[in-house]
Amino acid sequence: MKKPMTPTELRKDLYRVLDDVLETGVPQGVVRGARMLMIVPAGGRRLDLADLPRRKAVACSPEELVATSWEGEWRAEP
Repeated sequence: MKKPMTPTELRKDLYRVLDDVLETGVPQGVVRGARMLMIVPAGGRRLDLADLPRRKAVACSPEELVATSWEGEWRAEP
């Protein structure tokens, strides 16, 4: 995804932004207040995972995650 823009920035270059999204298939974020809007093409080119922003989903290393055991915590429901 490209760097998000403000509505004012979008207004200045609306047609170029729309054409770019249609050509590349890469979404364009627009920040309005504390919320994000996305301009995305309907159908067409599929988005690559590499185009998505990377998020930190786990607060530990992969090794710690693999070594995690729930055996002492799990109890069968009656």
